[in-house]
Order: sequence, then C-alpha cells, then structure tokens
Amino acid sequence: MQITNDDIERMRTGYKDKTGQHIAQRAVTKNGILESTQNLEVIEDHPFVYSIDIDSEAVANQAQSGRCWMFAALNLLRLHIEKSLKLPKGTFQLSQNYSYFYDKIEKANFFHQAIIDTALDDINDRKVTFLVQTPQQDGGDWDLIAAIIKKYGVVPKTAMDETSSSINSAELNTVLNRKLRQDAQKLREMVRSEASEEEITAARRGMLDDVYSIVSVALGTPPETFDFEYRDTDKNYHGDFGLTALEFYDKYVPVDLEDYVGIINVPIDSMPYGKLYGIDLSNEIIKGRPNRYINVDMETMKKLAIEQLKAGQPVWFGSDVLQSSDIHKGVMAMGLYGLDEAFGFEFTQDKGERFLYRESLPTHAMVIGGVDLVDDKPTRWKVENSWGANVDGQKVGNNGYFVMGDDWMDQFTYEVVIHKDHLGDELLSVLDTEPIILPFWTTFNPL
Repeated sequence: MQITNDDIERMRTGYKDKTGQHIAQRAVTKNGILESTQNLEVIEDHPFVYSIDIDSEAVANQAQSGRCWMFAALNLLRLHIEKSLKLPKGTFQLSQNYSYFYDKIEKANFFHQAIIDTALDDINDRKVTFLVQTPQQDGGDWDLIAAIIKKYGVVPKTAMDETSSSINSAELNTVLNRKLRQDAQKLREMVRSEASEEEITAARRGMLDDVYSIVSVALGTPPETFDFEYRDTDKNYHGDFGLTALEFYDKYVPVDLEDYVGIINVPIDSMPYGKLYGIDLSNEIIKGRPNRYINVDMETMKKLAIEQLKAGQPVWFGSDVLQSSDIHKGVMAMGLYGLDEAFGFEFTQDKGERFLYRESLPTHAMVIGGVDLVDDKPTRWKVENSWGANVDGQKVGNNGYFVMGDDWMDQFTYEVVIHKDHLGDELLSVLDTEPIILPFWTTFNPL
C-alpha cells in the first residue's frame, strides 16, 4: 500500500480530534516521553523494604561495558566469600577484569573454530554472516562465566584492577573484531585451499598470540600468583601468599558452580515447559561447559528463587531491564509510564509475543538479594545492579539497588540461576535429557 495525500489528510484530521494527545504533546515535546508520562503513584507503591533481605553490599560498577553477566556472577560469589571469611561488607570484590581477559581469549578461539567449521559455506551464508558480523562482544550468560571461572579461577580485584579498556570496552572490541575478521579471511582461504590440519593449527596459534597481545595491552596481563591479605570483622589479620587464581578459587569460594542451573521462562508454544534447551553457537570454551536451560512456568521460577533466598543465597537473574524502569529512582514496575494514555492506544502483546517479535529479550543480568512476602506471596524483589551508586552526579536507584515489582518480574524476567538443592527430582531429571538445540538466531542467544 502506498501512502497517499488522502491518507495524510485523514491522519491529520483524525489527530485534531484527539484532545488527550494534544495535552500529552505539550508535555512530551518539552520534557520527553518518559519524564512526561511517569506515574508517581507506582513509585510510591514500591518502597525499598523487604521481609527477606540478604544482600547489602556496596554495588559494583560495570561502567561502559557489557559485562553485566560477569559482574552479577562475581557479585554472587563475593557475598558467599564475605560470609565465609567474615569480611567487612563493602571491602572486597573479585576482579572482573581478570575474568574479562580470559573471556576475550576464549571467545576468539571459539570464533576461529566456528570459521573453520563453516569455511566451505558461502560468505553470504546466514551462519557465516552471523559470525563475521560480530566475531565477539561483551555479552554472555551464567554457564559461560561458570566455565571461565572453573578453568581459570578468580582473583581479588586488588590483584588485577580495572583499566580504561575494561571500563569502556568499545575501542577494545573494535580492534579485536578487526583482527578476528582478518583471521577469518585467512582461515577460510586455508581450508578452501586444502591446507593441512597442522598448518591450520599453527596459523591459529599465531593468531591467538596476536589476540593475547591485543588483550594484554588493553587489559593488562593476569597475575601468575598474588598475595591475599585481609582483616575480618573480629579484627583478626589473615595472609595467604603466592596463590594462583585456581588455588584461590578452590580455597576461598565456598560454592561449586557446577551445582547451579539456568532456569528460564519463555512462554511460547515452540518451547514447551519441562524441557532442556541449548543454543547453537552460544558456547565459549571449546569442550567446556555449554549453555543449558530448563524452561518452566513463571510461578515455578519465582518459587525456586524464593526458596533460594530463604536459604540465604542470592539469585543471579537475567531480565529486560530497560522496560518500564527508571534508573535514577531504581524502580522496575508495570504501569510506571502511562504510554497508552499519552498516545491513545494500547500496547497489547503478552510476554511470549514480545519475545517472538524481539520487542523484549534478556538484555541485562543482576542479582536478586531479597523479596517482600505478604501471605507467602511476593509483592516486590530487591535487586543488586552493577551500574554503581551514581552516574554523572545523579543517583542510581537506592545506593545502586533497584526494586522490582512482582508483576514486572512476571513480564520481563527470563532467567534465574538456582542451586540444584532447590530443584526437586522432577527438574533434576530434566538435566539428564538430551537438550533441544535452538538456532543461533534465537532471541535468547546471549552472544
């Protein structure tokens, strides 16, 4: 259909009669859509008070990087470490930059392998295009950070602090992707010219040497050993010297990452509940831990999260954080903005429909550190974010914490990570089944 002058005149005439939109127009053109439509009553209905509250850490800050999934996992481990060692709250963090370093190395190696595996496909093939469009980036998921930590360990932030390129990752990603696309061209040419496996492996090792140099220049070189010194809440001094990252993980991280499972809620017909899912091209470490998810209904997801919180354990979760939320007030709640009233029509897609049409997807990982229960039913959830406590002089939430309405959780939370102790026999048995592998273009792909 072509838009005609008559169509434009019809729309113009129809809009003249929408007096409500004329009032909205005056406010929105001056103040913007969200500022003009924010519902203060919704904010007042979401106080930062919870009947179960296990997390009061000083929030971390991922700055201008896409490392939320990594920060959320390390924040979860931090809470367990602080409790185990009786560390004063807010005095300890694990190094995000250390894990980020090896994330880049492993993603480069995974990309090289995927390019070799698809080398005989046309450069315009959908999978090849997907690979070379973004060879690597900052995003990830629980299983990926768990695999990195299990392989490389962790170190305190004092052993490998942030750098300019970890705080603002755009330049590093640009340079690294330029190198990887060049690698892709060479590897495809080698495979197509029938180079030997030994020749290709030698070329890959040289390419990884270059990648290591890029990442080291940008992020610094990870320590081979380091000293760990601290004073506990009883004022007792402790020192442990010459530790490797794996020794630190084995000695001081009091949880086993293998015991945690990704539980998702994706309410679409093509993904039945009670099944195990994986995603093509979403892994990171070759022969390492793959992404795996059990799809459940929302009530089951919330029940599991509450059980874990009651056990004093925080919950890693993934959601669509920018939907119906205010970063400065720290509120994520349905009805926060009166968009329907402002524009004169309703947004009617449900969660599954929004997911299928890519209106909503898991974009950000955080930690649930509390929940408010009324008659054993959740009304709101305490969320530890990783955006710091202020941005450019403006506060972020309640000292970096957000409050998540229970109805918002229903609509925009897609994943929680739950310890196996809370799953029950029925869900545990799903882990032993063959996963349904979703295509790489699925909305849920974390990469």
